[in-house]
Amino acid sequence: MPAVKLLLLLFFCWANTCIAQPALPNFYQSLDGKILVDSTAKLFVTAIYIEGNKKTKAYVIEREMRFKKGDSVLASSIQEKLQLSQELIYNTTLFTEVNLEPRFISATELEIHISLKEKWYIYPSPQFQLIDRNINEWIKTYNADLERVVYGAKFAHYNLSGRRDQLRLTVLNGYTRNFSFNYSAPYSNHNLTEGFSVSAAYTQNREVTYKTSKNNLPLRLTGENFIRNNFNASAAYIVRKGFYRRHVFSIGYTHSKVDDSITQRYNPRYFDNGKNYVGYADIAYTYQYINTNNINYPLTGKLFTLTAAKRGLGLSGGINVLTADADYSRFYTHTKKWFSMLQTHVKIKAPFTQAYINQSAMGYGDLYLQGLENYVIDGVLMGLAKYTLKRKLISFSLPVPFKNKLVSAIPVTIFAKTFVNGGYSYIQKQFDTMLGNRFLYTSGFGIDILTLYDFNLRVEYSFNQLGEKGLFLHAKGGF
Repeated sequence: MPAVKLLLLLFFCWANTCIAQPALPNFYQSLDGKILVDSTAKLFVTAIYIEGNKKTKAYVIEREMRFKKGDSVLASSIQEKLQLSQELIYNTTLFTEVNLEPRFISATELEIHISLKEKWYIYPSPQFQLIDRNINEWIKTYNADLERVVYGAKFAHYNLSGRRDQLRLTVLNGYTRNFSFNYSAPYSNHNLTEGFSVSAAYTQNREVTYKTSKNNLPLRLTGENFIRNNFNASAAYIVRKGFYRRHVFSIGYTHSKVDDSITQRYNPRYFDNGKNYVGYADIAYTYQYINTNNINYPLTGKLFTLTAAKRGLGLSGGINVLTADADYSRFYTHTKKWFSMLQTHVKIKAPFTQAYINQSAMGYGDLYLQGLENYVIDGVLMGLAKYTLKRKLISFSLPVPFKNKLVSAIPVTIFAKTFVNGGYSYIQKQFDTMLGNRFLYTSGFGIDILTLYDFNLRVEYSFNQLGEKGLFLHAKGGF
């Protein structure tokens, strides 16, 4: 009788174990409340079959699986390992669809069939970019001035040799010039546990932010010719022996020169060295823990990053600074349609007396409070926290009007959300501003529109403690 019950369960599982993002069927079923199989039984993976990887090497996909061919797996852990394997493969960002299907060939043996749909990896594209920090600043401060744009071309290949190695080449002209090169290879050794990246860039600017005003607006100097020339080269060594943890060791060199008037007239502390040019080295170590269902738009899991960096070879004065910063984010699924996330970031720089270009805190990149996007807040000690509660409203697909092998339909998912932010940035009194050295808080609501390749458009209406309110737009791509 036990053998009959086992065969019944295996047949039931075979008929119901197609795994596709985001949900998995329950591997363990019961009849009349009775479990049909011993959860401590072992199942042997006899083969792994992969289809749909026209460019990506099979061993890159297998490297992301929580079990290998020939492994024995506890029956109680099959469902979890398949789910985690699906998430890890999807988080390579190489595929739009990842499906895993276990197929039983005997009472104790099974095969894993993986079907994939690859992304389009090659992007030779014209470029049209704003030089301002965000769309709101371009419209509000500069009345959408088309002279404040950068045009050119960009070539990107996100899977050059089929090992998830990425090549980017950029040639831009206009208000800013930029010539850059970047190549990264995360699976560069035989065991696929080590990688590297190299990059170089030369940039020229007609406009330079030389200081932050008392009301936390960037003060800029504009010239008819280029008033800033910057060259940077860097390299990194990456170690990722497991699935979720990686170590990054990086080194770089930068040479920057600005117009004489910036350091002699507008801000002598711009470089803090009495000159209008500087050359310095950057050395950094970063530890990352990434365990989420979707690396580009997480709904479950957590992220943690810790970085220690040293700029300059001296201990103080000039461009020298030692920085430590940490990020922690946690993502929760409450019900099928309700989600929340908590994001935190802290940073400290030493010594506290710093050159202006080392003082940036909030309002740069992703480090901002929603509702204060129009401001920059400098500091040498900073912390912020964001909490978001969201609900999935609708998911649908838009058919592509022409036939192609890559995309038959464009998926669209819309979330409604509400959020609150809090933050604080400390800076020495001689550099104090309206928003410095005080607790800041904002709130608001909005929608997230998630579509093809995890492209995310965020439309947010925010309020801040200054009594200001407004609509803000943010966009982020999956590559």
